[in-house]
Amino acid sequence: NMRREGYEVQVSQPKVILKTIDNKIHEPFEELTVDIPERMSGIVIEKISKRKGIMNEMKTTNANTRIVFEIPTRGLLGFRTEFIVDTRGEGIMSSRVIGFRKHIGEIKRTEMGAMVSMAEGKALGYALYNLQDRGTLYIGPNTNVYKGMVIGNVSKGTDLEVNPTKGKQLTNMRASGADDSLNLTPPIKLTLERALEIMSDELLEITPKSIRLRKA
Repeated sequence: NMRREGYEVQVSQPKVILKTIDNKIHEPFEELTVDIPERMSGIVIEKISKRKGIMNEMKTTNANTRIVFEIPTRGLLGFRTEFIVDTRGEGIMSSRVIGFRKHIGEIKRTEMGAMVSMAEGKALGYALYNLQDRGTLYIGPNTNVYKGMVIGNVSKGTDLEVNPTKGKQLTNMRASGADDSLNLTPPIKLTLERALEIMSDELLEITPKSIRLRKA
């Protein structure tokens, strides 16, 4: 286990291996089976359909539904975390490779820009409070940051350089203790699955203690 040994690894976004068969591009497909509460079947079918999944079978027993899809492997990248959230941890999913099929076309992804640190140091609550309205943060106060580190995302498709280490200028009338009353939204914790879904031209840094994104 490389993380246990103290190694750090940087990886780019994974890509599937394509094949040319009879002068046409083919890609790997998988059979995806999900077992979910019946009331959650609608949102799961909708999400998988957006990833070019095709439903082959659906069976409901005792308020639990089993659905079988065929889906391109690239459609599953980053889906597990989203599936857990949508089913509130009550869903089970498994998949197996079933071979190569004709390339199914573009899978649309939500375009997000990265919130990139332009400074090195410790992130301050005051700075993060002013940044949280611009997008979703991946870090909390006192997190060590460096130049080029992705600390969050913005809904617009363009990257935004920010300074998460910027503190409030103090005067005789304003004390640093006033920051204690700031209402910070809890940051989104990056996991391997979530990072693979988010990243585009970034690199994923995997260290013994953390997972983070940085600009390549």
